[in-house]
Amino acid sequence: MKSALAKIRVYLLRSGPFVVYTDHASLRTAVKSPQISQRMARWLSFFAEYDFRIEYKPGRLNVVADALSRRPDHAVKTANANRIGVERVSAPSSSLIDDVKAAYASDTDAKQLLSYASAPSDEARRKLAPHLRARAHRYRVHEGLLLYSAMDDDVIRIVVPNDYDLRMRIMYEYHDAPTAGHPGREKTYVLLTRDFYWNHQYKWVRKYVRACEVCQRVKPAAFSQAPLQSLPTPSECWQSISMDFVFGLPPDSKRRTGVVVFVDRFSKMVHLAAVAAEVTAVRTARLFVDMVFKHRSTLCRTVTHASQRGSGKKCLHFLTERVHRVFGDLLKSYAHLFQQWSDCLPMAEFAINNSVHASTGNTPFYVNAMRHPRLPSMLGMVATSLSGGGSTVAPEQPQKSADTDTVSAMTTPRQAASRSGNETTDKNYGLCRAQTPRPRTTRLCRAQTAHRPGLLRGRTPC
Repeated sequence: MKSALAKIRVYLLRSGPFVVYTDHASLRTAVKSPQISQRMARWLSFFAEYDFRIEYKPGRLNVVADALSRRPDHAVKTANANRIGVERVSAPSSSLIDDVKAAYASDTDAKQLLSYASAPSDEARRKLAPHLRARAHRYRVHEGLLLYSAMDDDVIRIVVPNDYDLRMRIMYEYHDAPTAGHPGREKTYVLLTRDFYWNHQYKWVRKYVRACEVCQRVKPAAFSQAPLQSLPTPSECWQSISMDFVFGLPPDSKRRTGVVVFVDRFSKMVHLAAVAAEVTAVRTARLFVDMVFKHRSTLCRTVTHASQRGSGKKCLHFLTERVHRVFGDLLKSYAHLFQQWSDCLPMAEFAINNSVHASTGNTPFYVNAMRHPRLPSMLGMVATSLSGGGSTVAPEQPQKSADTDTVSAMTTPRQAASRSGNETTDKNYGLCRAQTPRPRTTRLCRAQTAHRPGLLRGRTPC
């Protein structure tokens, strides 16, 4: 009662007589008792300022007491050491999906398919245009999006309406964006068809990649240098890795001029780290622990280039040489200034690991985790509704059996690709004499002009 009177003191002192209702019956006589404690005596001096009378009201009838006298915003704020407060929650989003939904209104075929997929029936099927009836059963609607699923797979794709600007925007996200890294025609098509579908999609990709100015500038013509020497195929991810260095790059802000490359020989997953020209074996070992061992810890064998930088089994292996070329092309398309190339390594690594590899038929991300990463254009979508979110291995399935299926599915095409590469190279170059290869040096950019070698002007930085 004292606390309630103190809270609204300024209103009670000028209001005249008032009534205090309480469910504590002894308070009616407490203020009139002849024998009181020292504390009660101090309280009586406080109560003497007010003109009130006390009336008893049972608790079951006093239902509004808390609402009137104990408002939560008047409570004293106390800190709780065991409570973690969340001030703000934010989630990334993309307007691409909303733009696709809005573009359906201007596409006649899309409107017909949306109407049919919302309420499929024989009568609705007959109302479709003749060229849409044969594949009408492959479409369905989910949250306003028209989805398409082919018969030979279970991948669900978003149908993109006939809007040129919208399709060009999607092509940019899956080819030119830093997360894509300007892949070739086939890799761009595979990456795009995870999430989107429209008619004559492959022709779109072929024309777009062929007309890409960056690809024409930074990608060299394909050529071979020597017959391939295949190594034994690993039986699981990160059982054997290939390691090599790339030097001769322009100094970045930390005076680093090289990159150490770690490649899983089974899944083809790549890890990149910038290093100085005088990098030591101890520093390389620390990078290996930080980037590979602490995440994988299943390494049994390391294959290094025949150079004095590496330690371990020295063998000529063209897996890292191929990564060097892809990595160099990515840096040429990313870097705006010479000193910024090291800032582009994370995006270059993501783009390489998100591209389909010819020997496995899948991306390194999928071989390692059995799912595809979410791209920025698909933010806000439900993870299990589209292939872009990826479907992880079912919880009831043992992980070992999933890994076994992956190994059996990947080993056969890997061995076939290795034999095909050896036969093609040996046919073109013949059997060369055994020779010790010289360490290669990869430069950031090819010479474009005589006075400004390697500088790509007008490129967007990472």
